[in-house]
Amino acid sequence: QVQLVESGGGLVQAGGSLRLSCAASGRTFTWYVMGWFRQAPGKEREFVAVIGRSSANTAYADSVKGRFTISRDNAKNTVYLQMNSLKPEDTAVYYCAADATMRETSTTPSEYNYWGPGTQVTVSS
Repeated sequence: QVQLVESGGGLVQAGGSLRLSCAASGRTFTWYVMGWFRQAPGKEREFVAVIGRSSANTAYADSVKGRFTISRDNAKNTVYLQMNSLKPEDTAVYYCAADATMRETSTTPSEYNYWGPGTQVTVSS
């Protein structure tokens, strides 16, 4: 089992940047595919970005491609989401997720077994 805690959320103006972090503890971090998801009020949780165990594979939602970058530091058991050129529609609670069993990087929330409590990101216009 792995425990996840997100940090780095906050209030930012449109066009600004934030870097989210997700610290993992428990089992061997390199076993896990790590994903970022977000959920806005009244909407379903949606995929943002995912990174494979060795960082070789990454994928992004079309809505964030070119603006967000996912990375991981296996020595620090941490995954990051650098968010640039933020827009009001990026406002949501951002969740970190992990799974050790999937063979490939997945964009489907139900395929992840472990979730953090989330961190709020609010982008003002």
